[in-house]
Amino acid sequence: MDIYKKTCTIIIVLIAFLYSGSSFSAEKGKKPYPRYWMSVETNNMSMPGMQAEMPDIPGLGGMLGGFGKAKRSLYLQLNSPHKASSDLQATHDIPPVMKMGDTLPLLTPPKGKPGTSEGSEGYEKPKFRMLVYWGCSEKVRQGQPKVIDTDKMTIEEFGRAMAGRAPSPQYPPAPRSGWIYSEWPNIKKKIDVQKDSSLIGEHVIHGNYLPDTIRFKIDERHDFMAPVEFTSVKGDHSRGFQFAWKSIPTATGYFATAISHNEKTGEMILWTSSEVYDTGWGLMHYLSNDDVRRFIKEKVIMPADTTSCAVPGGIFKDARGVAVQFIAYGDELNLVHPPRPDNPKEREKWNPVWTVKVRLKSTGMVVLDEMEQDDTSRRSKKERSKEDESEIESGSKTKDKDKTKDEEGSSPLKKLKGIFGF
Repeated sequence: MDIYKKTCTIIIVLIAFLYSGSSFSAEKGKKPYPRYWMSVETNNMSMPGMQAEMPDIPGLGGMLGGFGKAKRSLYLQLNSPHKASSDLQATHDIPPVMKMGDTLPLLTPPKGKPGTSEGSEGYEKPKFRMLVYWGCSEKVRQGQPKVIDTDKMTIEEFGRAMAGRAPSPQYPPAPRSGWIYSEWPNIKKKIDVQKDSSLIGEHVIHGNYLPDTIRFKIDERHDFMAPVEFTSVKGDHSRGFQFAWKSIPTATGYFATAISHNEKTGEMILWTSSEVYDTGWGLMHYLSNDDVRRFIKEKVIMPADTTSCAVPGGIFKDARGVAVQFIAYGDELNLVHPPRPDNPKEREKWNPVWTVKVRLKSTGMVVLDEMEQDDTSRRSKKERSKEDESEIESGSKTKDKDKTKDEEGSSPLKKLKGIFGF
């Protein structure tokens, strides 16, 4: 798996380079103003038929997202250009339906030691081959796969082939010179977002480095999204996989991708649900509403009324550890106070006092290897049932059903331990 880990590291570095951009700056001619972002996610790593059985796994819940249990997360970020005393204070008063207390304190994180850039000197072009497939189809379509072979590409050609569609850059609040930055979660208040928490209601952000109180409301459409729930997954590595999911009411579009390593040839294999060639590296994140609409029009993102997709047969035949990663995009909420005037002349004199962005997504994953094992177990169980019936009729049944059930490893937890090595 060394080549797999190395390739993923290279891809992450390239993505960071390709999608990096300049830091945020206020609109030309306008005075700088505070910016507040709420990043809202629902994450569900459940699998069909497993939700009730999966217990908490100490130390691994964060890595796996908590199989069988949908989790909600919230990340709050504030930038303000205004100065204050050394005792910086700001807090986000939340509605009672969040069930997380009255307020969430926003703290400025401690300054870290200056980092050093690694990998910029003595960089060597990675050596590997990647086969890229795309489209929801049970069979491989004509003209696929596209082969990315670094031995036959310049680093520029490799970057272009890997990049895919470039979403509009987003610059969330962050530490920067001349500005105050604060965030939550932090060490002052450690609390998990409750499973039945809701954002609906009035939100108030105030502090001694804000020129004005930030006050706004969140409605049902911009509340935590429903979790990704796969309603059926069937197939195998040779015939391909078909998966379906429950429609998410507030979703604006969907995207899915899977990547693995061919154990025989050493090649990487990538598949995306896009109807046109796209590696999807920039799409498994929060996207603006305009980007979602644009990519749906370009047939890269699946429309919100889509509820099923298929992975072509044979592309992962010699691969293991294959998992489909899935994302549902939410309707991004953008607020500005005072509202931007429609009249061009009035707009010239207009200057925001503050802006707020609430961005949403719901993510999930399904392990295809697990689904194939389930199919095999079900077939084996049917065969054993026939044998048992035959033995009962002949009066020579000697098998213990409980022992057989344990031996076949029907517990999803046992199977997951084998897949992920814990």
